[in-house]
Amino acid sequence: MLSARPLGVSPQGLQILQIGSLTVEADVVSAQLPAQFQVRVLSLGTRPQLEMLTPPADAALQRALRESLPQQNGYAPLLATLEALAQRPMLRQLPPDLRSALASLEQALRSPADITRGEGLREAIGHSGLFLESTLARSLGQPPPALQDDWKAALLRLAAALDSRAPMPPGAAQNAGETAPPLLQRGLQAQPRALLPELATEDVTPLLGRLQGEVHAALARIEVAQLESGTGPLPAWMIEIPMHGEGGNDVLQVQLEYTVDDGDGSRGWNLGFALDLPALGPVQGELQLREPRLSVRLWAMQSDTVHLLERQFTALRQRLAACGLLLDQLTCQLGLPEPPNRYSAVLLQATA
Repeated sequence: MLSARPLGVSPQGLQILQIGSLTVEADVVSAQLPAQFQVRVLSLGTRPQLEMLTPPADAALQRALRESLPQQNGYAPLLATLEALAQRPMLRQLPPDLRSALASLEQALRSPADITRGEGLREAIGHSGLFLESTLARSLGQPPPALQDDWKAALLRLAAALDSRAPMPPGAAQNAGETAPPLLQRGLQAQPRALLPELATEDVTPLLGRLQGEVHAALARIEVAQLESGTGPLPAWMIEIPMHGEGGNDVLQVQLEYTVDDGDGSRGWNLGFALDLPALGPVQGELQLREPRLSVRLWAMQSDTVHLLERQFTALRQRLAACGLLLDQLTCQLGLPEPPNRYSAVLLQATA
């Protein structure tokens, strides 16, 4: 391990670094480097590969990520268990605090009418749970904000009600098998509905035990997304919005990134989304906004869905033109795009 610090940029656009007693030119993957950091030699040769070690200030964040990642899971199993529980007559005999917490979680689900409006989508993102703590921090010294529609707040309330009834055993929240990386590293993934659990009796006790683990897994998923959103050089969020659907509940995944073009320095936003509806199958989209220009690319797994979306293109062009946007691209392709390999352990390649 060696100490390093940036000295500037060469005429060729390479970072000039002082590593130990050497001055080197480096092809750096990261756009921003701290004033001082440590590197580890991964391989030697004419172009040695070095890895930047985690700065001490980020050690607590990395530790929290390592603890939460094995516990997190998607929302689909939780939504299926909630639906199965709602169909049980014994639900009415649960304690009032538990029934109230279940009702709060049901209220936090968005509707299709919500997310198909600009302001409704903004509210759904704000109440997705990702910004709960920042909302509370901004309200210090003021009347507490209304949190009845916040997904994480509702999950925390339900977790408290379930844990007071029967605390979870230590280690019960750990998922078996390989630990999946955080959502931003995986890219967009359309999530189908999970099958409803089948139980032989009307007793809701097994469902409540199942629900307890799934609530804690959903909370860990939100916490991972919160931790990960602050690790990149530019703002980026992966947001999941549970919502009511026809005959069940679905999950809309939204990826929002602020971007800076390396060539001309222009700035803009990328918005991606993924959704798997029973009637349409998996659908994914990407919108690139560089005001006033907009590019829209859509993908669908089913050919009927591609044709259905393409029939909406004329109306969409008219609505975008009315908003003052210039449409550079509008396409819909059959199949889903390959998820990007967003991160690598290798930070730079350097030559002395």
